[in-house]
Amino acid sequence: MRLFIGLNLPKRERLRIQNATHILREKDFPVRWIDLENFHITMKCLGEVSGGQVEQIEAAMSKVARQTRVFSLALGGFGAFPSIRSPSLIWLGIGASPELRCLKQDLEWALGQCGFESEARVFHPHITLARAKERAGAGMFRGLDKLLAELDFNRELKVDRTSLIRSELSKNGARYSVVSSAKLVSV
Repeated sequence: MRLFIGLNLPKRERLRIQNATHILREKDFPVRWIDLENFHITMKCLGEVSGGQVEQIEAAMSKVARQTRVFSLALGGFGAFPSIRSPSLIWLGIGASPELRCLKQDLEWALGQCGFESEARVFHPHITLARAKERAGAGMFRGLDKLLAELDFNRELKVDRTSLIRSELSKNGARYSVVSSAKLVSV
């Protein structure tokens, strides 16, 4: 099964994000909008995992969670990877957070002990809102930069658990389901 570790958002926050980006959704950009049920912050992609490895992953997540206090993240600012003129995805940003970076590093270390390779890429936490369609040319995104700059969304998100999430791919996009969660330490 295809798995990743992520931070899920409460339904009310997912709805707020969707409402804040309504004007974008009305435009005719060549993107596939992510269903609000799938909004999350990816912490670690695990890829294809055998059923026998799940218990190890859950143990690593629990160990990290027992050593991590509940914390808050600032959500705000919109952008695109790799660029706004020719994006592959549109995202909502996550403010700088030492707690989030430590959680990421601790998960990487714990999962390294289970045989998973550490990610070489720089960690850019975000919530994916849309993915560009394959044949979208740069000119198809005229005005996106202005629209993203005009969006006003600033919220705080309480992080109280990490989740092991299964990703099932289909022609309509990915469908995510939580396999298990590990609660962080309450303060």
